[in-house]
Amino acid sequence: MKTRILMISILAFLASGSMSAQCGIKNTAFKSGEFLFYDLYFNWKFVWVKVGSAGMSTVMSLYDGRQAYRTSLVTRGNNKLDKFFTMRDTLLSYCDTDLSPLYFRKGAREGDRYYVDELWYSYPQGNCHLKQHRINNDGTHKWQESKYQNCIYDMMSIFLRARNFDASKMKKGENIPMPVSDARHLSNSWLKYRGKETFKIEGTNEKYRCLVFSFIEREDGKNHELIRFFVTDDANHIPVRLDMFLSFGSAKAFLKSYKGIRNPMTSRLK
Repeated sequence: MKTRILMISILAFLASGSMSAQCGIKNTAFKSGEFLFYDLYFNWKFVWVKVGSAGMSTVMSLYDGRQAYRTSLVTRGNNKLDKFFTMRDTLLSYCDTDLSPLYFRKGAREGDRYYVDELWYSYPQGNCHLKQHRINNDGTHKWQESKYQNCIYDMMSIFLRARNFDASKMKKGENIPMPVSDARHLSNSWLKYRGKETFKIEGTNEKYRCLVFSFIEREDGKNHELIRFFVTDDANHIPVRLDMFLSFGSAKAFLKSYKGIRNPMTSRLK
């Protein structure tokens, strides 16, 4: 009788959608307590000007009663940028220990516009179910739900997942489908592996062997490269440089400091 009850409980647990292993990946790149800090630059009249900072943290926390990685990214523009464009973004993500996405929130003040996106993930019968919520600039709320047979990600979970790719098995020019959703729609997007480069952080003597990826989205029949990022060619896969192609111009982020990394930084060149 006890065995039968246990089996029923396990089947009920699986049917509830609490398991999301089909969208997971083994994490070898980071651990709880990792903190990354960046300087932000904006191209102003062909000159790169420092316009702010960003910080990203990953800690083990609880989500819906179970252990999960809580990752936050906070970007803040300084007074130089505020004269032209206000940027105050806060992104929050919860992922299962296998990096399957569970929850995502983005609160963004960009220019004179403020909005909030939220996503809740569940995995009934092996599908990916999204509950989406958008708070618009005028304070109105929009709710919708979507179901997909394939795994869906957001801008934070795709980042954590990409850090755990095994580039030794990838070919230059290879495309990796990575559909990303916000609170409004699903984008046809992918990562493109561009190979390896050595990158020197400007104004320092820091050099790193890097793997280079592009995040590309197809819209209106055209491919648009949104972000190109350089990650350390070691077990950490820490982004040391990000090139962001924005609607109002180009921006870059350079790694300033880090702590709490999981593996030795063997990509750093002396």
